[in-house]
Amino acid sequence: MSNASASADQVHNDWLRRVAIAESMIPLIGGLYREKDVKPHIFGRTLINKSGTDILKAHRWARRIENGEAKVEDTLAVLELAREKDVTGIPLDLGRLIRAAYRDGKDVREAALEYFEKAENRAPQQPTDVVLYGFGRIGRLLARILIAHQGSGAGLRLKAIVVRKNGEDDLQKRASLLRRDSVHGKFDGTISVDKDSNAIIANGTRIQVIYSSDPASVDYTEYGINNAIVVDNTGRWRDEAGLAEHLKSTGVGRVLLTAPGKGDLPNVVFGINHEQITPDTRIVSAASCTTNAITPVLKKLNDTYGIVRGHVETVHSYTNDQNLIDNFHKGPRRGRSAALNMVITETGAAKAVSKALPELEGKLSGNAIRVPTPDVSLAVLNLTLEKPVDRDEVNADMRAESLTGELRNQIDYIASSEVVSTDFVGSKRAGVVDGLATIAEDNSLVLYVWYDNEFGYSSQVIRVLEHMAEQM
Repeated sequence: MSNASASADQVHNDWLRRVAIAESMIPLIGGLYREKDVKPHIFGRTLINKSGTDILKAHRWARRIENGEAKVEDTLAVLELAREKDVTGIPLDLGRLIRAAYRDGKDVREAALEYFEKAENRAPQQPTDVVLYGFGRIGRLLARILIAHQGSGAGLRLKAIVVRKNGEDDLQKRASLLRRDSVHGKFDGTISVDKDSNAIIANGTRIQVIYSSDPASVDYTEYGINNAIVVDNTGRWRDEAGLAEHLKSTGVGRVLLTAPGKGDLPNVVFGINHEQITPDTRIVSAASCTTNAITPVLKKLNDTYGIVRGHVETVHSYTNDQNLIDNFHKGPRRGRSAALNMVITETGAAKAVSKALPELEGKLSGNAIRVPTPDVSLAVLNLTLEKPVDRDEVNADMRAESLTGELRNQIDYIASSEVVSTDFVGSKRAGVVDGLATIAEDNSLVLYVWYDNEFGYSSQVIRVLEHMAEQM
């Protein structure tokens, strides 16, 4: 046998060995999640409900660890120890834990044992009922995430959606739209329809479909729903007075708007100002997808370098409020075909940043260009800073923040000359800094931030929801 053949066999056998180890993790991960409310992940890449090859991909992505790719043997050892020590409800970022062990020259099991002994086991969170008012692009993605999260039986519990009825086959069409998505792919699991009780059953989660066009008229307790958080995805009401109509319905405790709020309504970007939500807070806004994408990056830059002023240009995928072909539209330019044109339009995202970061009040301007892609957008931050800045230094700061910083769940970082917009479909981070596109000269900095304006934003909404539930 030639050396080349022997080498190829060795690589293949090593791959099979690692796949076998990864597959042995699957029941461990499932048990920790369903029975102990522990959510294992590697630097934000979840391992729940993943195949063996998916788990290996998460490890390869974790080559950000200084010593190279995380070893699957080490991950398995930590998971086995977590089961052995009967940990409950603790955060488990395997990437950070293993990275720290490698950095400190410790045995991974020893480092994990120290972490588990110090970590405070939390009792599983009491279930909180969630109602989705509206079932469009964001509503259906929120449903997918909530259904996936209900495996542990704790935390957020999707109980109903509220929509206006559109024909006799409305229920079947709603289920079909949840099952199939042209951008995000097929639903991961099974979906069936109960016509008699007007419900959708998805992966064992029973979702009541309620038909109503009046937020104040539904008695949710009739469906076994109590003290629920209503997530308004319609955008029809964006001020406190309008959204307060939901609170008139029996069984509603709080309201979350998935659009920028008007007036004095709190606009919350999780990771930045979510601590504004207290037990007394009844209505909040999760701001916009663009505001969520850029605010964490701007905070990090402002804290490190100081922002004097800046302009935000968003290259944004088209949305449902635009026309497929030229037709009348109440807004300027948006009446022209979204599929055929780049369309300059206004955005309030730059000004909205100051609602979450008051220190940037009056420092940012913004504009938007809608482009003929269905998902994933790009924000270009053109900033003047208080002090000179170095490109490599900024990139290193962003990379470090994405791994271990306080905003690691919001900021991601990539340095690849091959990536394009579709590579970020399904990203759970609010924004992804493209390090190779960074431009720095003296006090000027241009930063490019990719963001899945649907799924990344929905992930931020879920984080706000979870925090609201903790305050109830």
